[in-house]
Amino acid sequence: MPTDPKPLSGRVALVTGATRGVGNAIALSLGAAGAQVIATGRTQGALEELDDAIQAAGGERATLVPMDLAKSDGIDQLGLAIFERHRRLDILVHAAAMLAGLRPVAHVPPELWERLMAVNLTSAYRLIRSMESLLRASDAGRAVFLTCEQATTPQPFWGAYAATKAGMEAMVRSWADEVDNSAVRALIVDPGPVRTALRRQAFPGEDKEALTDPAAIGPMIVDLLTASGDTGLPTRALTFSDWAGARAGGGPGKP
Repeated sequence: MPTDPKPLSGRVALVTGATRGVGNAIALSLGAAGAQVIATGRTQGALEELDDAIQAAGGERATLVPMDLAKSDGIDQLGLAIFERHRRLDILVHAAAMLAGLRPVAHVPPELWERLMAVNLTSAYRLIRSMESLLRASDAGRAVFLTCEQATTPQPFWGAYAATKAGMEAMVRSWADEVDNSAVRALIVDPGPVRTALRRQAFPGEDKEALTDPAAIGPMIVDLLTASGDTGLPTRALTFSDWAGARAGGGPGKP
């Protein structure tokens, strides 16, 4: 039986951090799979390039929302705009994140700490707060939050960034349990080492050719979003390496 080329047709998907890296690749894959993409990012030009790429892949014109996630009021306004236009949200993918270099915890300037918390953690809370009712209005609302191994495996100089991701994971797990009696399900996904600007900040001397191409992450997200059955509670992060291994072995594509 042929595979549906647009399994997300009719679905409304919000993707943060959609201007580059993994977020950009996910937004493109969702759009190519038929979703109506609402893309946020800080750069208007990069958002327009994403829109062009989605349309070139046969997708619908995306809704472009330039915004800084550190300014939380914008998230509330976006939630209202989605309600007024669509009355629901089927997919939320929170891919936006910042690293701002690696340094000892004692050397993190307070202003940098505050921005890290705002972009990586508080924005996730504000998205949940603003989008939960919209996700509940969907017949199968799905919220995907991207994480990293440092959230559960502490490493020197990663303290500030790891704290934001660990906090996000804990919050998402709690929230997932709170909405377990609805059709909303949350997933925590660890893409692993990916060829992105954030990765280059952390490992400038690394062989980038040995890293996963961001474009490979998009199909994983589409696969997870279209998988049949209840995904259950996110007791652990779903990793790209596990998913790719399952696919190579002929499995269902889920870790």
